[in-house]
Amino acid sequence: MPARPRRPQVPGPTVPVYVISVAAELTGLHPQTLRQYDRAGLVSPGRTGGGGRRYSLRDIELLREVAELTATGIGLEGVRRILELEHQVAALRARNTELRGQVGELQSALQTTLDTLRGHRPNLPALRPPGTITPWR
Repeated sequence: MPARPRRPQVPGPTVPVYVISVAAELTGLHPQTLRQYDRAGLVSPGRTGGGGRRYSLRDIELLREVAELTATGIGLEGVRRILELEHQVAALRARNTELRGQVGELQSALQTTLDTLRGHRPNLPALRPPGTITPWR
């Protein structure tokens, strides 16, 4: 049986593969602007052994977002704060989803426990409110 031809692997969104000139072309930004964003800590591309920058698809998306924000007149510190807040919101949403799942599991476990208890004590009398029981005389 003949060997199947290998299909080239497409890098994932976080794999740093694009050199600065390609990243600049993909974002419409000047390479010097990309260096400035890197120095400012807004985008942190991967590095080669020799120190060259390598950008991932996620880095490219982030560069585009930074460019959009700066185009509206927001300074780099403002952009940094916006990105931090967006990251916090994403983390809180993920935590909220996680907690909602835990609440659902706990509600299910509680219902199972209540159903089990009802099944084991079918002949218990109903409880009377406090103060309605007359003492023995």
